[in-house]
Amino acid sequence: MASSPTDEHSTSGAYVHAGEEFDRDMDYIPDRITRTGDAPVDGPNEAPTWPAEPGRYRLVVARACPWANRAIIVRKLLGLEDVISIGYCGPTHDARSWTFDLDPDGVDPVLGYERLQQAYFARYPDYPKGITVPAMVDVPTKAVVTNDFPWITHDLFFEWQEHHRPDAPDLWPADVREEMEEVMHRIFTEVNNGVYRCGFAGSQEAYEKAYDRLWTAMDWLEERLTDRRYLMGDAITEADVRLFTTLVRFDAVYHGHFKCNRNKLSEMPALSAYARDLFQTPGFGETVDFDQIKAHYYVVHTDINPTQIIPKGPDADWWLTPHDRASL
Repeated sequence: MASSPTDEHSTSGAYVHAGEEFDRDMDYIPDRITRTGDAPVDGPNEAPTWPAEPGRYRLVVARACPWANRAIIVRKLLGLEDVISIGYCGPTHDARSWTFDLDPDGVDPVLGYERLQQAYFARYPDYPKGITVPAMVDVPTKAVVTNDFPWITHDLFFEWQEHHRPDAPDLWPADVREEMEEVMHRIFTEVNNGVYRCGFAGSQEAYEKAYDRLWTAMDWLEERLTDRRYLMGDAITEADVRLFTTLVRFDAVYHGHFKCNRNKLSEMPALSAYARDLFQTPGFGETVDFDQIKAHYYVVHTDINPTQIIPKGPDADWWLTPHDRASL
């Protein structure tokens, strides 16, 4: 595990602001990698575009991060492992950047960088915002292309289709697309981001408001998943990927660290069985590293865990227990 950052590069004060609600900055680098480098197959045509060329890009991620975990899963589900290389950052970082401390000598073997920050600076020397994962990096120039995580997974499906494995799942089925967009929007605002809104609340009032919103959505999901195997029916979609990466972190991190403690995920019959079902599906569970997840949240977020002590539990073997979802 990385050593604690120096005061100069500490993350203290970066996440919690006294008296304020947590407000996620969604202003990311908007570039998109499209099938031909021209207009995208799906979605708006307003951002700069790059061509989808096998071997050209490196997906930089961290197993600790839920947003990056989405991209790891989608890349694996679609069979893009030999088309888009992947680089893994370690679970802890300071205020400057994620680092490649898992690699020999702490250097990414393809990019030659110690810090993801270097890829951002290769394109924007004065890049003023946070250095986030996932990030798509152009290997020839070693410069970041985009860190816009919702569009990264969207485009892995729509723009890289000719490179998918033959039996790749249809993560964006046309017949449920409209409803799926609504479901994903609610999952993002109320659950994916909702746990952060609880954890990084700067006042009691902000926390309680966020807590109530989160559990309203969790109860909605529990009801929705009581009589259907996946969010949109009998097949896995992008909506399930987006929900899974929050659920798999819930009991280990969000329940205690982020004070989302009305109950544990393991105490919700439908949601917990659904989450285990996904975890045991190829492409999901093998992307999860609970040690890295806990190290990231409990070490980096000194605003809410100044001791940086990492909990030993919960028992990860629970994720491999029977779920009986196939009968739905």
